[in-house]
Amino acid sequence: MISRESFAGWYRNRYVWVAVILMAVTAGAVVLANPAGTEAEPADLRGQIVSRMRTTLEQADPGQHNHAGHGAQQVASGKAKPAVVCGVHVYGYEPAEVTALADVRTVYGFHLCGLAEQKRPWDVAVKLAGPIIMDMSTEPPGIQVVEATADVMFVDRLREMFPDKYAELALKEALADSEMANLRRRYDAAAGN
Repeated sequence: MISRESFAGWYRNRYVWVAVILMAVTAGAVVLANPAGTEAEPADLRGQIVSRMRTTLEQADPGQHNHAGHGAQQVASGKAKPAVVCGVHVYGYEPAEVTALADVRTVYGFHLCGLAEQKRPWDVAVKLAGPIIMDMSTEPPGIQVVEATADVMFVDRLREMFPDKYAELALKEALADSEMANLRRRYDAAAGN
């Protein structure tokens, strides 16, 4: 049984105990929310792949991206190049059974990038879009876009480059609404709109 004096002492210091308990709970929540070394990485593999694809595309120079029209980011008169802001969608990756980003070799997906020239609205921005393959076994990852040629139509080229299960998705899916909203928000911030 607790004596009256013990209870009175605890009661006088109750705010200290409440503060100690709150700090312990908060520290525990922070550790659970941000385990060591994962502050910048999404917890799930697909999220990590999306983040890596987006970063790779946004940092790629025109030669790396190898996309028709990407040379448009070269700005005359010595001005700095505009930022490239991208949204991506992952159709799948190989090998499909891996659980760590370091083990992913090839990613099949879709990209939509805009060149964020100052004060240029999204609707008239130079854009790069389409199915994409990323070779994750190189540093930086290799980028290959699906483009039609004079001899091969786009759909045929897509089917040549993508495994069947991903080619079917590429013919039906682009960016999710949430990814598109995030892309537009990031574009507007980069373009100063």
